[in-house]
Amino acid sequence: ADSDDTKADDKVVAAYRKGVAKGMLKVFAKMGISTLQSYKGAQIFEAVGLNNDVIDRGFVGTPSRIKGVNLQVLAEEMIRRHDRGYPARKSERLPVLPNPGEFHWRAEGERHMWDPQSISDIQVAARTNNEDTYWRFAKHANEDARTRCTLRGLLKFNESVNAPLPIEEVESATEIVKRFATGAMSFGSISQEAHESLAIAMNKLGGKSNTGEGGEDPARYQPMPNGSPNPRRSAIKQVASGRFGVTISYLTNADELQIKISQGAKPGEGGELPGRKVDENIARIRHSTPGVGLISPPPHHDIYSIEDLAQLIHDLKNSNPTARVSVKLVSEVGVGTIAAGVSKAHADHILISGHDGGTGASPLTSIKHAGLPWELGIAETHQTLVENDLRSRVVLQTDGQCKTGRDVAIGFLLGAEEIGFSTAPLIVLGCIMMRKCHLNTCPVGIATQDKALREKFSGHPEHVVNYLFMVAQECRQIMAQLGFRTVNEMVGRADCLQIDDAVTHWKASGIDLTPILTKARKPHDNVGTYCQIPQDHGLELALDNTHLLEICKPAIEEGKQVEAELPIINTNRTVGTILSHEIAKKWGEDLLPEHTIRLKFNGSAGQSFGAFLAKGIRMELEGDANDYVGKGLSGGSMVIYPPKDSTFVAEENIIVGNVCLYGATGGRVYIRGRAAERFCVRNSGARAVIEGVGDHACEYMTGGRAVILGPTGRNFAAGMSGGVAYVWDQKKDFITKCNLGMVELEKLEDEDDIAELMHMIKRHRKHTGSTVADDILNRWPDVLDEFVKVMPVDYKRVLMERKKHDEEIEAPVHG
Repeated sequence: ADSDDTKADDKVVAAYRKGVAKGMLKVFAKMGISTLQSYKGAQIFEAVGLNNDVIDRGFVGTPSRIKGVNLQVLAEEMIRRHDRGYPARKSERLPVLPNPGEFHWRAEGERHMWDPQSISDIQVAARTNNEDTYWRFAKHANEDARTRCTLRGLLKFNESVNAPLPIEEVESATEIVKRFATGAMSFGSISQEAHESLAIAMNKLGGKSNTGEGGEDPARYQPMPNGSPNPRRSAIKQVASGRFGVTISYLTNADELQIKISQGAKPGEGGELPGRKVDENIARIRHSTPGVGLISPPPHHDIYSIEDLAQLIHDLKNSNPTARVSVKLVSEVGVGTIAAGVSKAHADHILISGHDGGTGASPLTSIKHAGLPWELGIAETHQTLVENDLRSRVVLQTDGQCKTGRDVAIGFLLGAEEIGFSTAPLIVLGCIMMRKCHLNTCPVGIATQDKALREKFSGHPEHVVNYLFMVAQECRQIMAQLGFRTVNEMVGRADCLQIDDAVTHWKASGIDLTPILTKARKPHDNVGTYCQIPQDHGLELALDNTHLLEICKPAIEEGKQVEAELPIINTNRTVGTILSHEIAKKWGEDLLPEHTIRLKFNGSAGQSFGAFLAKGIRMELEGDANDYVGKGLSGGSMVIYPPKDSTFVAEENIIVGNVCLYGATGGRVYIRGRAAERFCVRNSGARAVIEGVGDHACEYMTGGRAVILGPTGRNFAAGMSGGVAYVWDQKKDFITKCNLGMVELEKLEDEDDIAELMHMIKRHRKHTGSTVADDILNRWPDVLDEFVKVMPVDYKRVLMERKKHDEEIEAPVHG
């Protein structure tokens, strides 16, 4: 019996240790921390709502900007909880523990801002355009103690600062709604009907809808037959760490390009789309494989510093010079300093996202205890940018459970010029907060790809239009009370907010909202408090603008073939991208026939050589190149080899930098020499041959082919879910360098695989003069035993299922 008890105890301890370890690793991964040593003492957290006595006793040195409850309140809370389970009179004991309703609304549980009354009222108001019902919804959201669960719920407007105005003198609702945007919810996470309804609604308003990181069907950004813009086109195209479906055409058809550094509702984590939601259509748009889950990793692959971010901003501005470039940050302590760096990196727009909201697909560990209120983040960001005279260069936006005109007005007063809405528009379209988003079983056809369930979708773009106009009208009334004629006048006017003494919750008395209510300090009188000055991106200095566009004019305008040879130096960044943009603008999704434009460069190329290179362009480089070669390659061809008179051994030297072919969707690349780290991360369609790579190659790859004719670094193929890699494993040590979490290593025995590999190596020899390729081909087929095929498990499963299905269809019917 003692032995059984010991075993049981050991099992409990092992389970506990496993759970704690997984939790710690989860936080490591979110925060981009690789080692335990870096985690210890890092203090990567901030307290929200804890007073100094708690901090000084248990969390010394931790920021706690708004103070909050003290030890006495925490003790009282604990005693109350204990008394519920163990009351003084036995007759009052609970037969079962109550459901606290942490995630789903329960009548006797935790308070939720979206409860049955608010959901019902907003849907009736939007669907019938009934202002009385909207005002009932707004009163419930703004004033009811049960729903004032936010920092802004503790505030009221200070109407004594300015004299009130007649509402007729206030900026129109038609202008205010242009400052609204819907949040980044990808096609895939929500249905086609819901996604397109949001786009149509925001286009009608003159606001902006956001694709999310799932790409967009090219049919949605093609002009209508009469030449007018497509009403289903999303104005904001998001470029997240995953780069799903980011092509030059996608980027060209945008008014704003948004870089998602992180997410407010689940900071440090990318999105994840389960394989059951990846149907043929979504896989086509995302350049991936049906049935294979898609993970969007945190942006630790191509953005390690503000300089890397500045380069990505520059790349995107080259990909669409008329679009503004936005950077999405999360509310956190110090976000103002980060935003200052982002502004100096020439972002046109910065979004500060709060911890509220997020789809029902957010992991449970991220819905609680992750992220911070947007009120803290937008206030700090506005104050920091004003104090450093950077505010006039960027537009600020905030989002996170904004639902009424009061929320919008407070966002403006704390420093935002634009406001984002996500949950509220989905509820207007029919969402009933079932929290089934990740299961593909949404009963109202919003967060599902199930065709039967999608037929239940009853939303209409007009419902969103009605709702947002009513929000704007409420905001106008507040502006009139506060004496503001325009939104620009009220941006950052925190002096028009004050603590609401009527809020008497027993845990609210210790909260100090001074950090939010502090008006930004101007270093001098001429400092702008809202965006007035466009950023200088220096595009006039780009090689594309100084030479390539003129040289390639016959190809751009008439599709004629062009050839040219030019020198290049490492200050020539993002070469070929503006040219690709002009081709996409002129020729649409089809771009140009292969090799219509053939450009030869001599020298050392700067960063992002051939970024988002369009089909129809072939760029040859005799020399070397910096980081980000072929980033987002969109069907173009690239050949890179050392100078023909060089004396070093090409295959022993790094010829291109880090993060090459990141997010490539198509095209061919042949590189004689090695790449540094993170080669082919998130490749989803390009075919590449290279002669050695550093660490983390082929991470999160979803398609395409990579042939590595040389050594690899560690962690090869981490998170790889599609495509195939062929690795020349001469030393038979590749198994120790490959991350086998999602892939298998196979011998090359299939005839199609062998033919494909041989064809790619022959082309590599032809284009680069590679001696490595020549040696392999001279020893063919004896050298095949030295090759390893890296095959993703999920991808292999899907291919086998397809093959079996095809065989069943083709099998003769007997009988």
